[in-house]
Amino acid sequence: MKYWITVVSKDHITRGVAGGFMQANHGKQGPLTRMATGDWVIIYSPRQTMNGAEPLKAFTAIGRVAGDEIYQYKMSEDFVPFRRDVTYYKCEETPIVPLVDELSFLPNKKSWGYPFRFGFFELPGHDFELIKKQMIKDEPIPVNQ
Repeated sequence: MKYWITVVSKDHITRGVAGGFMQANHGKQGPLTRMATGDWVIIYSPRQTMNGAEPLKAFTAIGRVAGDEIYQYKMSEDFVPFRRDVTYYKCEETPIVPLVDELSFLPNKKSWGYPFRFGFFELPGHDFELIKKQMIKDEPIPVNQ
């Protein structure tokens, strides 16, 4: 099992949670092929909306990859992104700033935002557990199935 972070604005991941899917890096297939059924994914939202200026800087969703299928979904005539099904869990939005000093995947604590520029990356297990404990206080309860 692996642990992943993907960067998605809060307005977009709200749709993903409701629909039980995820997209990565503007709908590219590549990142989704690196995932396996049962892997965990945490969504980091730097902003409230994709093109908006209102910052958020929080972990906003957490879930597990459900199934092996990677599929395309036609959102518009010229945008047909790749998706993967995810079972998301009820969670608390968790600001990143209080966790920066404890997260090993952020080696430069002053420029902690740098790794998020890649949009999708693997997360060490101990960092995943630290974030998960902040997001899910009790037993994980699915919000979609």
